[in-house]
Amino acid sequence: MAGNALDCLVIGGGPAGLTAAIYLARYKRRFLVVDAGESRCSLIPTSHNHSGFPDGINGFELLDRMATQAKKYGASIDKGRVNQVHRAPDGNFVAIVGSHEVRAKTLLVATGVIDLEPDLPEVENAVRRGLMRHCGICDGYEISGHKIGVIGHGEQGLGEALFLRNYTDDITLLSLDEELHPTPEHKRQMEEAGIKGIEGPMARVIIDGDRIEALETENGEIHAFDTLYSALGTLPRTECLAPLQVECNDYGCVRVADHQRCNVDGLFAIGDVVEGLHQISIAMGHAAIASTAIHNRLRGRA
Repeated sequence: MAGNALDCLVIGGGPAGLTAAIYLARYKRRFLVVDAGESRCSLIPTSHNHSGFPDGINGFELLDRMATQAKKYGASIDKGRVNQVHRAPDGNFVAIVGSHEVRAKTLLVATGVIDLEPDLPEVENAVRRGLMRHCGICDGYEISGHKIGVIGHGEQGLGEALFLRNYTDDITLLSLDEELHPTPEHKRQMEEAGIKGIEGPMARVIIDGDRIEALETENGEIHAFDTLYSALGTLPRTECLAPLQVECNDYGCVRVADHQRCNVDGLFAIGDVVEGLHQISIAMGHAAIASTAIHNRLRGRA
């Protein structure tokens, strides 16, 4: 791979990267997908809003199906981590993958984001079991009528609580390790929506069976919830792109123009690492657009 440059290097093997792999393989392009195996999709117990699966589908199973489909058309998917990408004098991208280099004419970034998790015991296990959730758009319907705790602060935490209010009237906004400190305006919005608040931090959080219990430090009250939502935000995975000076927004998400093009010529970004709704369907749409643009670029039509 260090000799002749590939047509494209895809960084990331989540729904975005694997959909791009299907398209690029069917376009008969020479490319490689490098996947660190950390897609958030793999943590989804069951996705109920992904079209074509009326009974839902497990996130890991969905990724496995997509990888199988891509490989059917000859896609190469390697496990590994891209540590850094720079541009060679000849214009090609050079990615450092472990101890070796991969050269490519174009680069497709599908690295996704990292959820900023609350300090909970066995938090990953809680996510896999559906006790800790991050996306009301994805699964708000499934928690209809449940008792919900939203972990978050400021506009982001309140915004998630207000969004979930469409599904249940039993919502509590809380913090785990600091005072909540809602502003007078936030208090007004919470009161109007019937959202409760616990302003003091939690002393400990206990996962017990199918419920989550939180102990408040000030008075020792136990607050039990059917589900907790984390509204602490995300961290885009863009570290490897630092040498390329890729333009990002204030939240660290990669800025794109038409056809998912970035400010760096030949570089495209898709999926959650791009600003917008974090949805599998959107990631797949980005991939279709970007991979087609890459194909057309390589054949001299873009």
